[in-house]
Amino acid sequence: MSLAQFNLPDVGEGLTEAEIVSWKVAPGDSVSVNQVICEIETAKSIVELPCPFAGVVEELLVQEGDTVEVGKPIISVQAEGNILVAGPTTTSIPLVPESSSTHQAVADVAASVASGENGPNLVGYGSSAHGGTRRRRGAGINAPAVIPAASTSMPISPVVVSSASTDIIAKPPIRKLAKDLNVDLSKVQASGLAGEITREDVVSAASQASVFRNLTTPAAPSAREERIPVKGVRKAIATAMVQSAFTAPHVSIFVDIDATRTMEYVKRLKASTDFAGVKVTPLLLMAKAMMWAVRRNPTVNSTWTDKEIIVHNFVNFGVAAATPRGLIVPNIKDADQMSMLELAKALEQLASTAREGKTTPEDMKDGTITITNIGVFGVDTGTPILNPGQVAIVALGSIRPKPWVVNNEIVIRQVTTIGATFDHRVVDGDVASRFVQDVASVIEEPALLLD
Repeated sequence: MSLAQFNLPDVGEGLTEAEIVSWKVAPGDSVSVNQVICEIETAKSIVELPCPFAGVVEELLVQEGDTVEVGKPIISVQAEGNILVAGPTTTSIPLVPESSSTHQAVADVAASVASGENGPNLVGYGSSAHGGTRRRRGAGINAPAVIPAASTSMPISPVVVSSASTDIIAKPPIRKLAKDLNVDLSKVQASGLAGEITREDVVSAASQASVFRNLTTPAAPSAREERIPVKGVRKAIATAMVQSAFTAPHVSIFVDIDATRTMEYVKRLKASTDFAGVKVTPLLLMAKAMMWAVRRNPTVNSTWTDKEIIVHNFVNFGVAAATPRGLIVPNIKDADQMSMLELAKALEQLASTAREGKTTPEDMKDGTITITNIGVFGVDTGTPILNPGQVAIVALGSIRPKPWVVNNEIVIRQVTTIGATFDHRVVDGDVASRFVQDVASVIEEPALLLD
């Protein structure tokens, strides 16, 4: 055996430094090839680093919370073989591949869930009070198994079978919701078609079901002030927002919408067997409405450069997501080519991944237009700042029963307000107005999507 050092690799494009969030190993621990040894936070996301060699940990060369430059050694290992240094500054470390035994375990669990049943039920998909969960170590069927996507081009939301109780079937977002509301899942009656616990089951069992508001008031802190280091995601957010606000001339417009038919359509989709086990919210219809409006007003799906305006004929649909470490905007690639069901699954997967802190830099690259769903916090509307590189962002407000005039009579309807911000260098007032009105038309009458 020889002493080997592992240098911090460039896990993204142009990464210069990263913060050590947590160590998964300690001196004296045995490590194997591709075993996760630590989590690091880059300017965009949290990434797990696998060990490139097997051996025994000699020393942790940096501590949790330290910011380390790419290429600097972070751990030394008494390694098998003659490798002395791994992780040069010019290489990236691959993700941990699944073993054949893991794939077999996943297949077995998937088959057991599917057999004997008739079918499966960023903001905007849940609270973001704390960080994500991690897979437990160990092998075999008793470990939590994640059912992977059936298609490489379409991410499918994971279903987790807990090793603690094989009778409880609930997705990670549902477990997160239950934890926030102090709900014991073992006492919840599952109503899902595949025997899984749904969001409605958790909410109905909760003593307080307002997950998008502060559930408790914390005790007054003893210190007079708190100093939070500006680094990682927070620093990246600040840089991007200042760049956007002081580079692109922002203009915002608003419109009130009767969303009653959208809410009825959402209800029908939830009851459909095709959408069994899939989370369906008004955000899904809003996403479809925006992409329909983009097709009619393509300049809102553009990028400004000093020499030319690049109009994208595809939609990488960004969703602003609140995470424990700040705001991120992952996007769904080629969302305009997806069916309603595919988009619903992609939105659910995107939100789940963001809350767990597993969003990758690739997930946040090349977005073309963004939505921020502030309505889940009970907010009516807002004036969002453009995501750098884009020329349009839409804010979806809360949907509430309000008086509305229909055929010269005042009736109670489900009403919402959308606000949209545009880069006035690219989007003129008439185009912005038509785009917002097109979005409003679909929310008022979802049947337009059949066009």
